[in-house]
Amino acid sequence: MEVGQKVRVCRIRDRVSNDISQTLGKVGTIMGYKMTDGSGVGVKVKFDDGVVTWFFDDELEPVQ
Repeated sequence: MEVGQKVRVCRIRDRVSNDISQTLGKVGTIMGYKMTDGSGVGVKVKFDDGVVTWFFDDELEPVQ
């Protein structure tokens, strides 16, 4: 996955706030990366409504 790529949230691994759960199925743009727990990398995604949050790469799928 690359910065600028469009992605869709296809699943959410962990319990999250209601605001983040509302992103399930939405399409956003990759804005950057985030170190998670020292061994993983998350992907920061920005949505059309201005919300920016991060996901694990297996929670996202590329949009053609």
